[in-house]
Amino acid sequence: MNMKKVIKVVLGLIFIFSAVMKIIGMDNFELYIYSYHFFSLNFTFLVARAAIIIELVLGILLVLNYFHKLAWWGSVTMLAGYTFFLLYAQLIGRTDSCHCFGDILQFNPWQSIIKNVVLIILFLFVYNVSDTKFKYQWLAFIGIVIAVSAAVFVVSPPDNYTSNYKSHELLHQDLFQDALNRPPLDSLPLCEGRKVVCLFSSSCKYCQMTARKLSIMQQIHGFPSDDIYYVFMGNKDGVDKFYVESESLRYHDVIYDDVIGLIKINDGVFPVVILMEEGRIVQEYDFRNMNESQIEAFFKQNEATL
Repeated sequence: MNMKKVIKVVLGLIFIFSAVMKIIGMDNFELYIYSYHFFSLNFTFLVARAAIIIELVLGILLVLNYFHKLAWWGSVTMLAGYTFFLLYAQLIGRTDSCHCFGDILQFNPWQSIIKNVVLIILFLFVYNVSDTKFKYQWLAFIGIVIAVSAAVFVVSPPDNYTSNYKSHELLHQDLFQDALNRPPLDSLPLCEGRKVVCLFSSSCKYCQMTARKLSIMQQIHGFPSDDIYYVFMGNKDGVDKFYVESESLRYHDVIYDDVIGLIKINDGVFPVVILMEEGRIVQEYDFRNMNESQIEAFFKQNEATL
């Protein structure tokens, strides 16, 4: 195998590695895409998986040396598109990881731009590689696309296409209603109007992602921040760290000192997001089944009553 083909295989393996790391860190990759406000949450699930499927297919074609021109142009176009997107991210002041290698390697936009430029230069070097041709190669290509697409959706099904997306009760509502009348919740106006109340553990990574998801929704749809309350199991230092690591906005928050009491309310399941109207529970969500359209409608009803 000559040097150009070796480089081409290495490029393909980089693409495959990048795609696999995105699948492993899918939740954060989805949130990163969603944070730009380009797509709804449901459509973001599909965009994230489509990007991974394309990257995987291109990587496999590069490694197998099939359809060289298609794989070459597809790869360079994808890298160029990502580079322009990262330039936009830099222009609007984003310095957080772009998740190009999932959660395992943290590249800020400039670092990822440099990485993409290096990869494009390597692709220029292998432009004239001759590919492997064989009978029924288009059937093989279609088979690769179908197999990769199925694998991605099986390994990481979108939240809104799973049974978990359906609403279900997460709380012992009688215990929660009782807690609303006792410290520290009795000092909060949770029974007035429409409120969102989140039960979080300060050390829970899914709680952090839920806080970030809710922050993004609030920014996109202009929900009133004064109507969002976080109830934490933890301590002040843990809560401060929670906001930093979640990269989320800070809303009204309180630390629930009665840890056993809080665990009894939700059976130790974190996070729980509760929509409340005049002290009555309207809807409950966990991280997986948060429904953007329902939450948006809930707040629009709130605005209509003002």
